Amino acid sequence: MTLRLGVNIDHVATIRNARGGGYPDPVRAAIMALEAGADGITAHLREDRRHISDNDIVRLSRLLREQGRPLNLEMACTQEMLSIALEHKPHAVCLVPERREERTTEGGLDVAGGHNWIAPMVGSLKGAGSRVSLFIAADPAQIAASAHAGAQVVELHTGAFCDAVREGRAKEAGLALDALRAGAAHAADLGLEVHAGHGIDYETVEPVAAIPQLMELNIGHFLIGEAIFLGLPAAIGRMRSAMDAARL
Repeated sequence: MTLRLGVNIDHVATIRNARGGGYPDPVRAAIMALEAGADGITAHLREDRRHISDNDIVRLSRLLREQGRPLNLEMACTQEMLSIALEHKPHAVCLVPERREERTTEGGLDVAGGHNWIAPMVGSLKGAGSRVSLFIAADPAQIAASAHAGAQVVELHTGAFCDAVREGRAKEAGLALDALRAGAAHAADLGLEVHAGHGIDYETVEPVAAIPQLMELNIGHFLIGEAIFLGLPAAIGRMRSAMDAARL
């Protein structure tokens, strides 16, 4: 089964916002990503609007709806973000933890501890027609809680594995990969669709992509960085090829 690739275009907006104005345009990046082999586009509208803006979401929603391609809106579990998602009704919503002082998303959502407020949000989003994903660690308790909360999808946090590989910590990398494999199998057994993402690069993508239960990878920062050197289509094409090779 072909593994889908969602390309996160947040950091095109980060570069734009460093100087103000409208260049480079994340919507243009989304078009190029789809042409280069991405199956969908991911964008994280943060509470502090540090990269993607409300207007970006308006434009991305319109573009992807016209093209019949999926937008995966990442967002914190807040009433403000829920209102925005219910207005735009993206194909998918991925609920993620968010702290103002973090540089990027750290760890997974505590679904087990936050069930009483996460489950109603999941229900509202599903009622509006969005597919709901929860971004979690590959932890059995969090996976079970995600199923109990009504999510259709879990996205497993791959950061621990990717960091361990890059830092040469082979034993930790092996344990983290084993946890991802076990988590994916457990989630699939519970009827959840399984995605993965965070920190994936060319060195780490194949072991992750080889996990048979995974249906989608979401990759952003590395691809946007690599596009500086290779160009966005070439960077995505190489990642697509590595993902496909892992499934042979």
